[in-house]
Amino acid sequence: MPVILETKDLRKNYFAKAALRGVNLTLESGRILGLMGPNGSGKTTFLKILAGLQKASGGEFSVVGVRGGTVTKGLVSFLADRNDLYPWMRSVDAIDFFDDFFGDFDRAKAMDMLSFMKLSPTARVKEMSKGMVEKLNLTLAFSRRAKLFLLDEPLGGVDPVARERIVSTIIKTWTEDSAIVVSTHLVNDVERLFNDVAFIDDGQIILSGDAETLRSERGKSIDQLYIEIFSDR
Repeated sequence: MPVILETKDLRKNYFAKAALRGVNLTLESGRILGLMGPNGSGKTTFLKILAGLQKASGGEFSVVGVRGGTVTKGLVSFLADRNDLYPWMRSVDAIDFFDDFFGDFDRAKAMDMLSFMKLSPTARVKEMSKGMVEKLNLTLAFSRRAKLFLLDEPLGGVDPVARERIVSTIIKTWTEDSAIVVSTHLVNDVERLFNDVAFIDDGQIILSGDAETLRSERGKSIDQLYIEIFSDR
C-alpha cells in the first residue's frame, strides 16, 4: 500500500525542554493509527507539526511523498482538542466558513454528515452540548478531501452516546486512499478502530506495530497494554 505519512527523527524543543525526541513512524493508506500516551507525552505537539501549526526543531516528515511544508498543509485535515468555532455560528455557518477557506471541502458530504450526526443546520454553537460541538468539528474535519486526517482527543469529555456516534463517523469516513491518526488516552472506547498503534511517552515512541499482531503476541487488548505500560508513570 502507498505510504501516506513518514516521519524521520522528528524533534521539537521548547527552550530547554524536549517535547519530541526523534519520532520515527510510517503509516500506509487505508490504515488508522492509534497514537496513545498520557497527557504531556508529546501527542498534540506531534500532530500540530504534521498539520503545519508548529515547526519541528529537527528531523522531517512527508505526506504522500511531499516533504512537510506549505504544500502538505493542503493534504492534512486536523481536528484540534479544543473548539475554535465562534459561539454565534450555526452549523451551516461553520460549513460556509470551511467551504470558503478550504479548496478541497466537500459541502455535500458535510451536509450528509450533519444529518448522520443528528445535528440541526440552524443550531448555534453556543446552544450545543460539548458532544454536539465535537460532532460538528468532526463533520468539518472529515468533509475535506485530505490524505491524512489527524484527530486530537476526539472523545475527550463527551458522553458515551456521543462517543459511539463519533466512532461510527470515523468508520463511515474511512477510505482506502487516506489514513487517520487518532490521538487518545481513552483507549478502551476506540481500540477496535486501530489497524496500527504507537505508544508515546516523554516525546518518544516506546512501542509500535500492527494492533492485531501486538494483541496476539502479548495476549492482551490494546487497552490492557496501555495500562501495563503507563501504570507506573
